[in-house]
Amino acid sequence: MGAEAAILLVLTLMMILIIMEMPIAFAMGISGAVGLIVLRDVNYATNVLGSVPFAQTSTFSLTVIPMFILMGVLVVKGDIARQVFAVASHLFRRFPGGLGVSTVMACASFSAVSGSSVATSATMANLSVGEMRKHGYPASLATGIVASAGTLGVLIPPSIMMIIYALLTGESTGKLLIAGILPGLLTAFAYSTYIFVSAAVGRGRDPIPDGPLPPQHASRDQAPPGDEIPPGGRAGGAGLPWGGLVRIAILFVIVIGGIYSGIFTVTESAAIGALAALAMVLFGKRPDHSPGLAEDMKDALSQSAQTTATIFAIVIGSGILSAFFVISRAPQMLTMWIGGLDFDPMIVMALLLLLIIPLGMFLESISMMVIVVPLFYPIAQQLGFDGIWLGVMMIKMIELGLVTPPIGISCYVVSGTSQVPIEQVFRGVVPFLLVDALVIACLFSFPAIATWLPSTMN
Repeated sequence: MGAEAAILLVLTLMMILIIMEMPIAFAMGISGAVGLIVLRDVNYATNVLGSVPFAQTSTFSLTVIPMFILMGVLVVKGDIARQVFAVASHLFRRFPGGLGVSTVMACASFSAVSGSSVATSATMANLSVGEMRKHGYPASLATGIVASAGTLGVLIPPSIMMIIYALLTGESTGKLLIAGILPGLLTAFAYSTYIFVSAAVGRGRDPIPDGPLPPQHASRDQAPPGDEIPPGGRAGGAGLPWGGLVRIAILFVIVIGGIYSGIFTVTESAAIGALAALAMVLFGKRPDHSPGLAEDMKDALSQSAQTTATIFAIVIGSGILSAFFVISRAPQMLTMWIGGLDFDPMIVMALLLLLIIPLGMFLESISMMVIVVPLFYPIAQQLGFDGIWLGVMMIKMIELGLVTPPIGISCYVVSGTSQVPIEQVFRGVVPFLLVDALVIACLFSFPAIATWLPSTMN
């Protein structure tokens, strides 16, 4: 069988297995193994299957993944997200659409230490959807804000997706993490601007509440343990859980400041960040809440282990599939075909990035990353595009996939957490998809937004 026919067979088999709801790690591994057998023989395939798992997971740099995951889980256990939302809602409550803007700001802050869009979406849906609906926000709008802003977790560092991209391409992990800061802030600003403007001018049938929120919109029973809000505390900001912002700032300085300054390597900053988050949980508990501390630690370690095992399984599966792509020369063939097109390189890259959107309708984010990066990265290098910029652009496109039907995993997470029908959530994210399209156009037209900050690193 020729290489072209083998590639078509492998891609078809992989899509069939995914449609049958086989875990993506096994779908990629089985498809790649079949392709190796077809192009070579069974002995070659078994040799690859025996060597790839160790070769793909024995890299020391992979230790950054469980550390960042553990840090994010510990942040959730420490109620930091709840505290940040309480402060943000107080600061923005007097602006039109203030509660929606505060949700975006809280998502951005939480993303800066969680590294996961799923964790951000689930946590903020639990905290803010009910509050927004209580103050007149339609269910579709409230969930749309959370689902869209929750995707900031894959862009604002520390981002697991950035780390996986770095492992797949050999680009600097530290520079990639730093590269996500300005695009992430730009995205959060664009979301907030849309909410503010829509509230100010009205949105027809579904207006965003445009008056100042009552100072008591966050009740005492919503305050985290040890940070209860006194009855009059909201009016002047006294009694607000400012400690949440302080803890976010400390973790951000440790992780991102350490990487940017060169004081820590990425792996060291992840480990120290996880240790700092653990200390915050241990010392942030009041004595009367200490009985639940052991259970929190057990849950944190269990969740971190499960998520890490899932990611490592996907890395192994992608390694097997990549081995097939290498011997089939799929990247070279695609590069030669695209190089033969009489198009401007910018148009070619735009078309490649647009191809990620339909993939996002059927695949989750990590699966998209490990499938398209080995194919697109060599093409971008040949066309002269910066690898750091490409990583940011691909992750922005993956953000769109996280809220694009029929999969849109962020939408399903918000729907399940808030008990709002998925159809309403998808309706609510539509205007934010348009906002994202504008942000992507800015990043595509002005690559320095993504590349300037990494270029200043030591």
